Amino acid sequence: MKIKRWWVAALVCFGLWPSAYAQVTVDRAWARTTVPNQMSSGAFMRITAQKNVRLTGVRSPVASVVEVHEMKMENGIMRMRSVGELPIKAGQSIELKSGGYHLMMMGLKQQLKAGETVPLTLEFKAPDGSLSKVEVKAVAAFTQPAP
Repeated sequence: MKIKRWWVAALVCFGLWPSAYAQVTVDRAWARTTVPNQMSSGAFMRITAQKNVRLTGVRSPVASVVEVHEMKMENGIMRMRSVGELPIKAGQSIELKSGGYHLMMMGLKQQLKAGETVPLTLEFKAPDGSLSKVEVKAVAAFTQPAP
């Protein structure tokens, strides 16, 4: 049986395609609210991979730049740095959270108000070179919403 591409695209869009074909799932996505004229904020979520992948990029229409950052203690000082790519092993999850790996949105084009959604496009690369994207709607909140 031959499945038409538009039918597969529709199933993927509405989350009805069997999960065995999904390389990456994202849940618990949220972004920290901002005050007027604040130029940066963080976004947090859990990313689960069915196959080995690397998070290679992130885009959002609300920010000029979005980078994967890591916070860690070095010589008693908390430091934050861009990590470029973030590997995720098959069958495992990575928690992007405050104080660890997270998405840093810089050059914000608007205030992030509580309850609004923040669109994010996560870009992944598999070991075979195939590329995939996951569209995420993070909810803006002052603190992490309850699961």
